[in-house]
Amino acid sequence: MNIRSLTRGDGAVIVAAVLLLIASFLPFFTYPITTGQDESVNAWDAALFPLLPTVHLAALIAAGLFVAARMLPEGRKVVGLTLSQWGIALAVFVGWSALWSSFSNLLPAGGDGNRVSLGAGAWLTVIFGLALAVVAVLSTTLAAFKPPLLPAPRPRQPQAAPYGQQPYPGAPQPGGYGYPGAPSPAMSYGGQPQSAPYGAPAPQAPPQQQQQPQPAAADFTAFWFAVPVARPLFPEDGSPSPIAELAPGTWYLAVDQRGPSLIAQTQDGRRGVLQDTSGIQRG
Repeated sequence: MNIRSLTRGDGAVIVAAVLLLIASFLPFFTYPITTGQDESVNAWDAALFPLLPTVHLAALIAAGLFVAARMLPEGRKVVGLTLSQWGIALAVFVGWSALWSSFSNLLPAGGDGNRVSLGAGAWLTVIFGLALAVVAVLSTTLAAFKPPLLPAPRPRQPQAAPYGQQPYPGAPQPGGYGYPGAPSPAMSYGGQPQSAPYGAPAPQAPPQQQQQPQPAAADFTAFWFAVPVARPLFPEDGSPSPIAELAPGTWYLAVDQRGPSLIAQTQDGRRGVLQDTSGIQRG
């Protein structure tokens, strides 16, 4: 699981779901019993069924749907809805159920329903249940919830080669005599090319290159960038099938620009067209 693909909205949903789970272990109702002592029950008590599956466990499922929506390919649908949409719908259901759970008066045998009082678990269930519904809805609309949960790490700067691996001034050049500007062995004194020995074939000129590489645009400078969500990388020849998927939390190199799109290079050397460049983070 790549945690850097999660957004701040996803993190808020996960936190609210975990807090709801903690609230399920706290006293939900406190009431006196016939012996004169106080008794309490929490959401795990059978007397409060179905509070646990409809509120606390459903909140964990909603958070799991938000996480799955980031891990799986973008746009995957179940019964016509994306996983994020299912997560939002379930989170709203949790908030609605949590609100009405505080009006329940189901108690075990021996409890006095007229003297029941809400415990800490009941109040926290209502608060965190409503908070889960709110942050789930706002996670797709509020700009503050859309950035990545964790910022992408900075790309490592290239390090200089160790001493001794760089050519030193005056090092022998290929075909030279050991000092800068020295003539090659094929050049005679005075800069005139030597003739080939008698009977030896004359050296041929190097073949001309058939195709010169196309340089990048003069006003474009390569830069590192990271995507906010997973996005496909298409071939440069315009084929509709993606060759790779750019994942959040990873730095990629933009080597050229093609209209509003970028020519991106992955860490394994593959190049393709990133058509959706909205919200990218430059390094």
